[in-house]
Amino acid sequence: MTRVLVVDDEPGLRQSLGLLLTDAGYEVVAEGNATRALERARAEGFDLILCDVRMPDMDGLAFLRAYKSGGGPALVIMMSAYGGEAAALTAMKEGAYDYIPKPFRPDEVVLTLRKAEERERLGRTIATLRAQLDSSPIARALIAESPAMKQALEVVARVAPHRTTVLITGARGTGKEVIAQAIHRASPRAAGPFVAVNCAAIPDTLLESELFGYAKGAFTGAAADRAGLFEQADEGTLLLDEIGELPLPLQAKLLRVLQESEVRRVGDQETRRVDVRLLAATAKDLAAEAGSGRFRHDLFDRLNVVTIHLPPLAERRDDVVPLARHFAAQLARRLGHPLALSDAAVNWLADQQWPGNVRALEHAIERAAVLSEKDTLEPDDFRPGLASGVSSSAGDSLTPGASPVSLRKVVEAAERRAIVAALEAAAGNRRAAAKQLEVSLRTLFYKMDRYGID
Repeated sequence: MTRVLVVDDEPGLRQSLGLLLTDAGYEVVAEGNATRALERARAEGFDLILCDVRMPDMDGLAFLRAYKSGGGPALVIMMSAYGGEAAALTAMKEGAYDYIPKPFRPDEVVLTLRKAEERERLGRTIATLRAQLDSSPIARALIAESPAMKQALEVVARVAPHRTTVLITGARGTGKEVIAQAIHRASPRAAGPFVAVNCAAIPDTLLESELFGYAKGAFTGAAADRAGLFEQADEGTLLLDEIGELPLPLQAKLLRVLQESEVRRVGDQETRRVDVRLLAATAKDLAAEAGSGRFRHDLFDRLNVVTIHLPPLAERRDDVVPLARHFAAQLARRLGHPLALSDAAVNWLADQQWPGNVRALEHAIERAAVLSEKDTLEPDDFRPGLASGVSSSAGDSLTPGASPVSLRKVVEAAERRAIVAALEAAAGNRRAAAKQLEVSLRTLFYKMDRYGID
């Protein structure tokens, strides 16, 4: 039961709040003296504190400062008939969770306490989620500095304890499977299996048998009974990645499985009960796909219970730097030597568009670390040419028997030519040239200065 400490010098208010909150299911302790209340708050465990601002022996703001300075964990909600918005703002700056002006309605007090409880519950769930995943490869999902990713993690925390179907949307490389694993790990099914299948990677002719299994002799090569992915995920979680690629006939069978919680193996007459929490992910707009007839409306409605959308990394700029440092630290452990990013490298990475999203950022750092073999990566270590090979005139001159050419110089020459060509095409307009090159204006200026381009 949630314990509430009411601190107010008015006996009538203490009594009415005690009755109201007790009826609402709280365990209530009331004190009319702020000094004595502070001693109890420090000595006993309270979840919430309702404190008046104006009291004779110690005012509410002094109580709040003293309690918070001692590391008090309870959420403090201030009450007052004086000061209005100014008092509320002061209280919030001092660490209060919320402020209730007097006189207040009974339902207003209960609603404020319920909101405070929900905030604390979400905070604990997200903290537990971070601790569970911190040492695993999917910890990158929890690097959330951008508002969009923080909101996504709040939804993860809310939906994880339930069996609700979740549709995770976003471009390729944004971390949809990572979020799916986070939901599984934070759910009561965490001890069960997590099974993921990319629907786009399996031929249509094999997808049904992969999902539902098959009986011996169902087709050529079916030498024995085989359980499908739904059965393998029993009492756990099944992620259908790229679900928008499912053929229409198979969509109908999937819908029946979701409705009945039963599967029938290919070539078998027997049905088997399955207890599976389904998560789906897609880079497609399923609503548009359903509108055009390429995806079943009823299946879309069945999947679209809760949606978590992951925006591209270009729209989550606050995540780029912490992600980059995280990947560098991971690589340092894997490669067995120190690896860091210089401030200039961090700024350069933050300026890029990353059309391949989080996956592209991770690969770029790994590629630079492996090819440079340096302990500290600089902007020059991140070159587009290193990813796709060099196709410049200097590269073409690398014929057998020719003198060795520095790879760095080849790449720099190609980059310089690209910048010059973009500036010429844009008639000297540097902003337009930067847009064409898909870099920031600051990066373009840096490159022009480095290569001596006027």
